[in-house]
Amino acid sequence: MIDESYSGTFPYYLGKIEIDSSLNIVEVTGQGMTEEPRDLISLNEKEGHVIIKGPVDYEKYTILKLIIRAQSKENHTWTKVGVNFEIIDANDNPPIFSKTAYEITINESTLQGTELINVTATDSDIKEEYRIFFFSIDSVIPETEDLEFTINKVPYFGDGTISFKGCLDHKKADKYTIIVKATDLGKPKPLFSFTNVTVNINHGNRYWPMFTNQTGPVRVKEGEENVIFSRLQVKDEDTKGTQGWNAIYKIHGDKNNNFKIRTDPQTNEGLLYVNKPLDYEDESLKNITITVENEIPYFTCKVIDRNTSGLWKIKTDPSFFSEASMSRRSDGGGTHQMTIVVEDVNEPPDFDELKPISLPKTVEVGHYLGTIVSRDPDVQGTRIIRYSKGEDPANLVSVDPETGKITTASILDRESPYAKDGIYVITVNAVDCGSPPQTSTASLSIYIARENDNAPSLIVNTFDMCQSDKSSWVNVTAVDPDEDPYSGPFSFKLLGDVKKWRIDPEQGYSVNLVKGQNVYSGHHKLKLEVSDFQGNKALHDLSVVVCKCSDTTKPDCSLRKAAGFTVGTGALGVLFFCITLIIGLLFLTFLVSCKPETIPVDDGEPVQHLMKSNTEEPGTDCHVPFNSLNSRNYGQQIQVSEDVNLSMTPVLLDSVVNVQACPNVIKFNQDRGSWAKSSVVSFREHRDMSTEGMGIRRQLGTLKEGARMEQTHETLLFTALTNILEKLEAPGEELGDYEPTVYDDEGDLVKNFELDAISNPEDPFDSEIELDSRFLPLASVCSPDLFAQSTTM
Repeated sequence: MIDESYSGTFPYYLGKIEIDSSLNIVEVTGQGMTEEPRDLISLNEKEGHVIIKGPVDYEKYTILKLIIRAQSKENHTWTKVGVNFEIIDANDNPPIFSKTAYEITINESTLQGTELINVTATDSDIKEEYRIFFFSIDSVIPETEDLEFTINKVPYFGDGTISFKGCLDHKKADKYTIIVKATDLGKPKPLFSFTNVTVNINHGNRYWPMFTNQTGPVRVKEGEENVIFSRLQVKDEDTKGTQGWNAIYKIHGDKNNNFKIRTDPQTNEGLLYVNKPLDYEDESLKNITITVENEIPYFTCKVIDRNTSGLWKIKTDPSFFSEASMSRRSDGGGTHQMTIVVEDVNEPPDFDELKPISLPKTVEVGHYLGTIVSRDPDVQGTRIIRYSKGEDPANLVSVDPETGKITTASILDRESPYAKDGIYVITVNAVDCGSPPQTSTASLSIYIARENDNAPSLIVNTFDMCQSDKSSWVNVTAVDPDEDPYSGPFSFKLLGDVKKWRIDPEQGYSVNLVKGQNVYSGHHKLKLEVSDFQGNKALHDLSVVVCKCSDTTKPDCSLRKAAGFTVGTGALGVLFFCITLIIGLLFLTFLVSCKPETIPVDDGEPVQHLMKSNTEEPGTDCHVPFNSLNSRNYGQQIQVSEDVNLSMTPVLLDSVVNVQACPNVIKFNQDRGSWAKSSVVSFREHRDMSTEGMGIRRQLGTLKEGARMEQTHETLLFTALTNILEKLEAPGEELGDYEPTVYDDEGDLVKNFELDAISNPEDPFDSEIELDSRFLPLASVCSPDLFAQSTTM
């Protein structure tokens, strides 16, 4: 046998196994040698001595088995012998706690005898006499005279319950550390172990909250809501911020729930609010009762007698808010009686119930809708009430300020953006004459009946389509602001000679305009009749441009539209105005320059004349410039001579006419897209110039120079008129006020476009117009050499 409790040195001699001398031990196997626990046993094969090399645990191995194989020395037969070593159990394991430390938190008001916490321990010994143990309180830190912790001392195998006797006091100690001991009953010496148990004490409610600094009645204005009208103060000696200090207020006697009270967490004051507005006319004085308590009940404990057995004798005081203690409370510190005085204020008028109004859309302006009735709710009730219109975004109604009579001010429109689902809402204000004046607002709903007063319209009426031998189509969609049954589905019908066009289908909200085969390229105008579900019709113009497309899935005829032009009504008006203006200017020219003038001739004076140094004379400047593109000199005054000032009105042209004077040739250079001025200038003719001018005219008649000058003058006038007409054909394009259009990128050649023939017939030219001598001053400026020759002749 091997003693588990052996405490001597190792190895030690255990005993001897008797072996027959006729046998030779060949092999020894089994526990303690070749099996666990290995190398624990050593056997001398000759002498049979057994040596123990180390300790063995009974709780793991209660017996060790060895097998010895031996062979006979004489006949060599084999023999197998088993040897068992029994382990003697000993008390070698102390009780072990499941936790090295425990912790719990309890309230200060916990009564004695309450089970606080259980501790658990186990003993690994197998024999019952060794594994039974008991618990005990080894020490308590700190120690107090009014408190004693206990634990069950009955021998047990597992749990120990900790409790206490006496009273807990947070002021004396807010935490206790208990050393718990577990001891077994083993022999020859008991074994034991320890664990720590920490008990935290929450602050209790050892003091009552008491109202302080309370005054007499408080005053509240009628009609106020959610405002603080009183702050109730209390005194509590418990620790601030704990459950025993935090105050909870309650209101008693408030049948209508006009008031509410909340606690200020910083000051512990009770904040008294008006929850529902008070009405002076209903009740001018209210009495309520307010009580206060803490979040946890009031509790005190005092030790009277420390009994040697069982619980101690103590005295406790429960919460004074309980029914048992309320009657014993005599100081009234937790109850406050409050009187509230309601002050009368001017209240806004009260409206009678406004019922919705239903009207057709066809009512006339001034139609009576109803009368607003309101009353003064104050006690006097004699104040005058005036009415005014509030919200009325469509200006639909008018309100009589004295009677409150409501009439229509404009035609009703169910489709108005201000009417939702056919209901138009207005507001009316009622103002009394109190001090200060009070205003009430009421809403009136006007239901506008459905009517079919809108014809269908098209969302888009301009389309592009690709030219092809096959049929193609575009989508046409109609809308109607009316509601069912005065809206869709719609009926579509093409009018006129439209053999190559058709509508498919002819009914619905959205249909297809189908182009037949071999429709020529160009602009097509179609008439489309659209009818709603009730037959209300509308005629619409469809503008369809057919062109060749590079991408048939995305028709785009914008290039063709840019190449053509369209003269609208406004452009025709401008055209006629400009023609009239030109005729007027021509008439003014003849009035200024063609009027006969009698010039006296003084034969005694030499044939000569004087001119201002700043006046242009023949030959000084042959160039007559015109204003540039951006000129804006409307109504400009040009001084031509000393005696005559004429007003020139600019004419918008599509060309700039540059007049260059040369000895024999007058040349006109025309550049599109410019401004020019047409003016009539009256030259002062001197008597000597008139005399010599007639001779020059006769010579020019011989050389046909006069006819050529007359032809030039006529050309200038016709050119100006032609350019004006060309400008009107495509307004905005020749003036350069549009953004450049990219027709193609460099290197790309598009050959699938069409070019429309533009025919501009030339103006007729008549070279036989007689310009007479009034054109000679201009000729003298442009051809001074010819006049110099004529003078010498």
